[in-house]
Amino acid sequence: MMDELSILMPCYNSRCLDSVRRLQQLCERITHDAPEGFRYEIIVADDGSTDVDAMEQNKAIGQLKNCILLCKGQNTGSAATRNYLADHSRYRWLLFVDCDMQIPGMDFIMRYLSYDHYDVVNGGIAVGGEADPSNLRYRYEKQAEPLHTSDRCNARPYQQFRSTNFVISRQCFERCRFDERFTKSGYEDVHFGKLLGEAKANVLYISNPLMLCDFESNEAYLSKCERNLHTLHQFRSELQDYSPLLSLARRLRLVAPLMRLWHRLFGSWERRHLAGRHPSLFVFHLYRLGYLLCIR
Repeated sequence: MMDELSILMPCYNSRCLDSVRRLQQLCERITHDAPEGFRYEIIVADDGSTDVDAMEQNKAIGQLKNCILLCKGQNTGSAATRNYLADHSRYRWLLFVDCDMQIPGMDFIMRYLSYDHYDVVNGGIAVGGEADPSNLRYRYEKQAEPLHTSDRCNARPYQQFRSTNFVISRQCFERCRFDERFTKSGYEDVHFGKLLGEAKANVLYISNPLMLCDFESNEAYLSKCERNLHTLHQFRSELQDYSPLLSLARRLRLVAPLMRLWHRLFGSWERRHLAGRHPSLFVFHLYRLGYLLCIR
């Protein structure tokens, strides 16, 4: 049984106070009920935010019991920020949670504590909020949700890793830190899954999801995807067996010149369509593939 936990939350331009209060409430319940004691801390690291209102609201985090707010001052990316959080924590077990997720139920923390015989336990995410077929991120995440069940992920634990919501032992994390060459958000968790595989870490996926309820605009999501694709291209040789998109590009290498021509001719139209009110997921997959193939 895990009797101590450092809850670590990277933050960039997000209001985290409500999430931290929720996590603290859950930990305080465990502390009150645990006969042998339970120790916890919640640490939020602001990665050089520029949203003044969010930063002002988050200042209250440091006034909460067992809660710490660290401000880095300069944006270095989520990989470096996760390492930074681990370096400033003190307990044997580390729970990483993303700041833009909602915490369902009253047993979110408790459900992790009995898995102390694993190196890593990943609780996953679920899509919540109101259905919005006009939102590209919502449609994509909803389509992908059945592919990320705990059973599917346990069949290929290192290829399915997402860093949104997972517990890891400090000993394992010291062997498998996030690679700080990933200075932009995107694919640093895929590479982390590869490191876990190389270390032969004992990884388990369970159904203990955080809820994804807030979805950025189609334009913002497309811009983020394009940034991520540049990262994927940069590290393509290392992520070849861990990215379905890279695997697809490899299978289609004989027709890659035609795919590049298609993207150069029709990519602008595809992007306008995806930024509109009726985005097609087929067009989205086609756009991502063409964009990746055209990166030089």
